Amino acid sequence: MIKKKRTKQTSIYENTPIEDKIAIDIEWKGPYAWPKFETESNLPAIPKHPGVYLQTSAYENGYIIYAAGITRRPIPQRLREHTGKYLNGDYTILDMDAMKHGVRKEIWHGWGWAPEKRREYERRKSELLEAAKKQLSKFCIFVADVSTEPRILERIEGAIMLYPLREYPSFMRYP
Repeated sequence: MIKKKRTKQTSIYENTPIEDKIAIDIEWKGPYAWPKFETESNLPAIPKHPGVYLQTSAYENGYIIYAAGITRRPIPQRLREHTGKYLNGDYTILDMDAMKHGVRKEIWHGWGWAPEKRREYERRKSELLEAAKKQLSKFCIFVADVSTEPRILERIEGAIMLYPLREYPSFMRYP
């Protein structure tokens, strides 16, 4: 019988007094285009590094965060995985014209695995595919090349998503 050795994953913060903890400076770069939508958005391609990414939309004189994500793989690779979910109706699709005014208007409420929800998607498929592609082409992606340590990535993502949840609760309904 072979015994597997368990190793404890350590954190840079383990057994560290609060006064000795370090702050992480994050340098955001972007906006970049959603992968495969560079031509439609007229934005450059995302750099191929892991880290944290923001899915944003143009809003007033800046951007509004739709979602934050993390990956230890190249960010474009992770976003291509999301593309399939948008195009298959698994993710919520928003009216991007309303979003640029800070209004959350759903065209399709995703996450529908019920048979009736699948049938509705199939009936509206051409409309929803067009709306999903428009959403992806209108997203402005910002990226930060930070640690690949899972716990640090998770804390950064959580901290980012807490702000819009507090400041824009009507906009930040999930999914």
